[in-house]
Amino acid sequence: MIPETVSDTCDSPLVQRLSVKFTADDRWVVTRPFFPGGEARVRSVCHRVSELSDEGVQVILRQVQAEFAARHKDMLSEWTDHFRQALQLVPELAQFTPSRQRLIGAYFTMEYAFASAALFNPSIVLHPDQSGVDEESLRFIMSLRATGEGHVSSIVFRTGTIGPRHHIQFDPPAAHQHRMRLSPDRRYEKALFRRKLCEVVVDESVMDLVMNRLPDSFTMVELEHAIEHIHAEYPDLYLLGETADNMTWLARENYQLSLDEDADISELVVFPQSDNDRMGIEDLRLVRFIDDDHSVRYFGTYSAYNGTHVLPQLMETCDFHHLKIHTLNGPVVQNKGMALFPRRVNGHYCMSSRIDGENLFLMFSNNIQFWETAEMLRAPRQPWEFMQIGNCGSPIETSEGWLLLTHGVGPMRKYCIGAMLLDRDDPLRVIGSLQEPLIAPNEQEREGYVPNVVYTCGALAHHHCLFIPYAMSDSVTGVAVVSLEKLLNELHP
Repeated sequence: MIPETVSDTCDSPLVQRLSVKFTADDRWVVTRPFFPGGEARVRSVCHRVSELSDEGVQVILRQVQAEFAARHKDMLSEWTDHFRQALQLVPELAQFTPSRQRLIGAYFTMEYAFASAALFNPSIVLHPDQSGVDEESLRFIMSLRATGEGHVSSIVFRTGTIGPRHHIQFDPPAAHQHRMRLSPDRRYEKALFRRKLCEVVVDESVMDLVMNRLPDSFTMVELEHAIEHIHAEYPDLYLLGETADNMTWLARENYQLSLDEDADISELVVFPQSDNDRMGIEDLRLVRFIDDDHSVRYFGTYSAYNGTHVLPQLMETCDFHHLKIHTLNGPVVQNKGMALFPRRVNGHYCMSSRIDGENLFLMFSNNIQFWETAEMLRAPRQPWEFMQIGNCGSPIETSEGWLLLTHGVGPMRKYCIGAMLLDRDDPLRVIGSLQEPLIAPNEQEREGYVPNVVYTCGALAHHHCLFIPYAMSDSVTGVAVVSLEKLLNELHP
């Protein structure tokens, strides 16, 4: 997985493929809670542990630690977390000694090889730290969708440098990867929370009873206490249970994750944390967003999958050590593949989307978490995109306009990458688009978990070149380089 330089061959006059490849790797593991049964199963396991002697507990702990400690950065902390989850089901476990608690936590822990099946659908942005990088180079962060057992998807990150003559060098990944932890101190703004809640089917009078007990900014604990007080005051209030469930659900879906300050970004694994994403966090489209006041934030739109439905979500960070997860709301927040523009357009946030599953749309909003209207940008026109057209990540601003990479689906569900150029001031006006694919799967790229697919979730421009990390048949990731000048010339009518 160590990158090389530009390869000597290319499949079109515009594209050069690099020799770097990211492939599945079953050596990367994280820990997950392992609760194969309910309270009765937990009690059975804990009863067996309780019958062990103190010496027996120590012997088993030493054995497990010797076997697994080198594979994880802080395994004891993970055991403690999982013991606390068991404690919620069986409160009397609190009387156990710390050693016995850790052993119980170990029994309710499993390893998960999060990238054992595939590494694909990448996105790439400028790294927030460019210190020590010369003028001809830049540091970047690349996200990848990692898939393991059961096709559960998480998001991982790799860093590297693009140097002169298209040379790209990836940093070695950290020795350990681990799931980011939920931050217990997440605060919710009442006005924003109430607006989101109004999109859920709730009784507003009951909702107001709870919300009136909360400060303008509140925590999950304060929300739970407010609900408890209303339960006590109105024990016969029929609609309180359903409304309270929706309120706590919304709070759980808008959460915050943290990584130790001294940890490397490549340690970060964004793993499913909520009901909506329990079966996967898919296809993160990263963008470095510069606001009108010149402040910089990173946003990422992605699809949360619960095994049945897909829900668009928004990730926000300034440093990739503290992530905020937001639900996206509004009548046009539908389907997959939303990609935010890297700045406001005419004072509004702008997003590319495929809300009907077939055509390409643009959405505009004054609030990044709420999207009310959408206008169609382009329907499929070329044979290689007759089935559907969508974006391949956030557009890139150039002197000629917004460069938007697209994907098109043609016969035999073959996915190709295309491109179009949008007017900078009126992005609903298409200046030009490629008649033929920019990248199509070649014979070496068409075999995989999902055959005949090339796909990307975002590219990066540097020194008159466009660097496109792209997935091959939902299995492997490579990188291609395109001359920006040649591509823009192709896009002018």
